[in-house]
Amino acid sequence: MSVNAVTDVDQNQQSDTSQPKSKQRLKSLDALRGFDMFWIIGGEGLFAALFTLTGWAGWQVASAQMQHSQWHGFTLYDLIFPLFIFLSGVALGLSPKRLDKLPFAIRQPIYVHALKRLLLLIALGVLYNHGWGTGVPADIEQVRFSSVLARIGFAWFFAAMLVWHTRLATQIYTALAITVIYAAIQLWLPYPNGQAGLFTLDGSINTYVDQLLRPGIAYQHRPLDPEGVLSTLPAVVNALIGVFVGQFIVKPHHKGHWAKVVILGLVGLMLIALGWLLNPIIPINKDLWTSSFVLVTSGWSLCFLAVFYAIIDVLKWQKWSFVFVVIGTNAIIIYLGSSIVGWDYITQSVFGGIIQAFPKAAQQLLTVIGFVSIQWLLLWWMYRRKIFISI
Repeated sequence: MSVNAVTDVDQNQQSDTSQPKSKQRLKSLDALRGFDMFWIIGGEGLFAALFTLTGWAGWQVASAQMQHSQWHGFTLYDLIFPLFIFLSGVALGLSPKRLDKLPFAIRQPIYVHALKRLLLLIALGVLYNHGWGTGVPADIEQVRFSSVLARIGFAWFFAAMLVWHTRLATQIYTALAITVIYAAIQLWLPYPNGQAGLFTLDGSINTYVDQLLRPGIAYQHRPLDPEGVLSTLPAVVNALIGVFVGQFIVKPHHKGHWAKVVILGLVGLMLIALGWLLNPIIPINKDLWTSSFVLVTSGWSLCFLAVFYAIIDVLKWQKWSFVFVVIGTNAIIIYLGSSIVGWDYITQSVFGGIIQAFPKAAQQLLTVIGFVSIQWLLLWWMYRRKIFISI
């Protein structure tokens, strides 16, 4: 990790032309990344707290969207993870470069950095999962290697390799091929002691591959890890769709920025509709990361980016987004902190007395606000001092 650097390595490097190009950095990208992480660091509790305070049923409906789907189905909380992967692809697409025709001496440090980034994210994922399981010396069989951070690392790494070595058309064909082939594997590929076409926790081909190839333990010792081996493959498509969007945004359009906003929104709606049309055949499922899930989450990611891009980068209404930009510029660090720092204890230590002075119906909301504020103030302190942890 490095300090005083931007969030994404792909925005630190020049294109493969001899003349350096000015980097395009979307302010909406950091804001949307921060908005995404806001719900991870405690924002998801706001709606339940508002329902407790007001009793309005609308807050209860919104609160239900802040819970993961139990199995099949989709909630907006299911979008947080794939949206982050999508945004890493957008950052990659904003400064696309071909490395394959450059001398190896120039390419090598970029490859080494990318590999180090992947390995570091895997290691940090193990740390997020509370490390070595049974203590020291480590029992490898009791370590959970699968993680959100590892999947982000793999998705970005393979998307970067494609961007650096292939044409855009090849990248599009690859994304289509992965989507179709992965769906075909889940629907029709037979496997030992199993039945093709099952989308169950115990009987899917993902479970079989996980148990065959995944090292260590699964999440909550279940048969299937939600960040397992096979389901990492379609996550690459979320990153690649982000790449396509980044390249589309950075390319001049003869009808201007608003045309881009409209196109992003329409394509997003089309992907959402296509995903739901496929749902009866290939259920939308986060743990299996089905192809329909890829389509729906990519569609929603496009729609959210279109809104943020329109407001922040086109209309230039930017002051309101500062609260999210502060979170987005150190997203990985605050995500790690959500697992290894006792924010509940800190919140009660700082605000506990004040919270207790208010009526009981308001205490849940004040606790959520305090919980988020403590983390935001730390991020703001880092932001003011230009401490940006880059991975």
